[in-house]
Amino acid sequence: MEVPPTPDYAHRVAMYDMDRTITRAGTYSGFLIHVARRRQQWRLLLLPLVGIAGAAYSLRLIDRSRLKAINLRLLVGKRFARAEILPLAESYADKVVAGGLHPAALEQIAADREAGYRLLLATASFHLYVDAIARRLGIDDVLATRLDEPDGADHIHARLAGDNCYGEAKFARIADWLAANAITRDGAHIRAYSDHVSDHPMLRFADEAVATTPSRKLKRLAPRMGWQVVDWRARK
Repeated sequence: MEVPPTPDYAHRVAMYDMDRTITRAGTYSGFLIHVARRRQQWRLLLLPLVGIAGAAYSLRLIDRSRLKAINLRLLVGKRFARAEILPLAESYADKVVAGGLHPAALEQIAADREAGYRLLLATASFHLYVDAIARRLGIDDVLATRLDEPDGADHIHARLAGDNCYGEAKFARIADWLAANAITRDGAHIRAYSDHVSDHPMLRFADEAVATTPSRKLKRLAPRMGWQVVDWRARK
């Protein structure tokens, strides 16, 4: 992707969504199945219940946060040992990085890093495995959906701690991160990359907004907003 040079700013930040932006596909379901297959294969028999939960979400009977907690409880468990789950998060990250990324996304990440941008990964996926992916990509900072992990506890609970890092909630997390890092809007040049229209708050906030391999709604919105559109699937 060709990007114009930017003038000097106190800060340069490149904000990336992850699922279907950097990755070829969503990672949430893949992580749950990865864990179930390697830890408790009998949980795969509960996949029909996962489908029922998905139908309930489609009918707006439950929200995204509840859906995530239900699926996590079904395929991983109500409560699971940190020492047992973290190696599985690492092996899943290896799997995603080995064959699940858009090469063009990796090129853009490298270009932004070379241009002096601080790389922020902001995603609705779980910190549990996103942190491992981010380390492999050389990402500086991560904002992701948190699970209930009591301080000093040996176990993680299958419930969200705070909001699902999605849409407006994601942008609120970004705003808090900027403030915590003393990054003011007029003192920063910001790039943002996402495939999904739910990230319109983040994209509107950026100086350079890029709709990457966009969803149908984002593909319609981007030209009206003057955002660049790229298809990262086109480069293998």
